[in-house]
Amino acid sequence: MNGRNIKIIDGSSNSDLAINIARSIDTYLDASNVLVDKFSDGETRIEILENMRGCDVFVIQPTSPPVNDHIIQLCLILDALKRSNCWRVTAVIPYFGYARQDKKLKSRVPISAKAIADIIQNMGVDRILTMDLHSDQIQGYFNCPVDVLHSSSICMKHIQENLNEDTVIVSPDVGGVARVVHYAKKLGLETAIIHKTRDNPNEVSHMVLLGNVRNKNVIIIDDMIDTAGTLCKASSVLKDAGANKIIAYAAHGVFSGNAIDNINKSCFDEIFVTDSIYQNHDCKKIKTLTCSGLLAEAIKNIHNETSVSCLF
Repeated sequence: MNGRNIKIIDGSSNSDLAINIARSIDTYLDASNVLVDKFSDGETRIEILENMRGCDVFVIQPTSPPVNDHIIQLCLILDALKRSNCWRVTAVIPYFGYARQDKKLKSRVPISAKAIADIIQNMGVDRILTMDLHSDQIQGYFNCPVDVLHSSSICMKHIQENLNEDTVIVSPDVGGVARVVHYAKKLGLETAIIHKTRDNPNEVSHMVLLGNVRNKNVIIIDDMIDTAGTLCKASSVLKDAGANKIIAYAAHGVFSGNAIDNINKSCFDEIFVTDSIYQNHDCKKIKTLTCSGLLAEAIKNIHNETSVSCLF
């Protein structure tokens, strides 16, 4: 360690993850005592209940649903820390909300990812640590250092331990081709792509499979699963094309709307997501892989001023 006390702050959106990160860093390290509550009128109430003076502080707060509440909690915690004479404050945001609105596609719409980045940065944060951003350009929306971890190291290890013969890696859209090629090269597998057209957000009108999956096991790689409508339609296309076992891996399991019902009715055998977002459902098809070890290693390296890219 660098001689300064390290503090892990639980922002409340994923307390289990914060506790596991603290324990992975040091057996005796606990998440710091923070009051996250509401006043009677619904306003968020924050109070740091420990001395933070001169400490290297890491705030664990995925901006997952309810996104707006968790962003406000993060901002108020960062403001409280800024006024507590910390040595450095790092916002650890394993899942960065509003990331899909990362550019202006038509008139009179916001670039929401940039707006949220500005809000967080204006709270006085010194550094950002996140995982699997929806688009790489979001790093440029911050003026402070941004470290982006990749869940591929977690997912690839699990795939290698459970890999069957005659397996194909599939991208659910053209935008994910680079991700799938990375996995395929590392694992020595063939690839396929599902081309889709979209009329409205979260609504796919048509899908075409490019590649051969007949009598093969299929692994779909994606960055996030929201309503799961697109992914479940993809599983049907793959099953109709003759695929055997169909599995999906994604960094972030948002599972909003009818996602759980869609997955239960789908052709998927298993879906693996990380615990970047707290999972509170009873779907037996969904399994969780922890990212606490990866985040803990990154936090230790940041604290010790050593390389974070070695974890990529």
